[in-house]
Amino acid sequence: MSATYLSLHYHVVFGTKNRGGLIVPEWRWRLHEYLGGTVRGMGGFTEGVGGVADHVHLLFGLRATHCIADVVRDLKKGSSAWMHAEVGVRGFAWQDGYAAFSVSATSREAVRSYIANQEEHHRVKSFREEWIEMLERAEIEYDERFLD
Repeated sequence: MSATYLSLHYHVVFGTKNRGGLIVPEWRWRLHEYLGGTVRGMGGFTEGVGGVADHVHLLFGLRATHCIADVVRDLKKGSSAWMHAEVGVRGFAWQDGYAAFSVSATSREAVRSYIANQEEHHRVKSFREEWIEMLERAEIEYDERFLD
């Protein structure tokens, strides 16, 4: 084969440090735009960003040369600095960990919809409940001590 063809899409989720509800509706959209722009700036492409006060969800595609751990590290580092400088939330920080799930082409629309409806979703389910459900659905082993 003379060319390389890829479909590398990820649903990434990470929360604020200590689950602090620091991402307020007045500027949440700006954070989402910043995160999407950061992915694009790294050469990826964003298909959805959403979340609520204590966490974010992103759906994005990457190139074969990207390492998901490096992308998430840079997203979290850059957005924390941006929050301090542009929004003025001095105590803002992300939790250390994250979850990343590969997404097939046939599932991307459902994930985009899920991300777009985060506020409605979290009226009935906590971030912790959602986190556990996502890990279990993906058959990922986890340690309860590291969920919070």
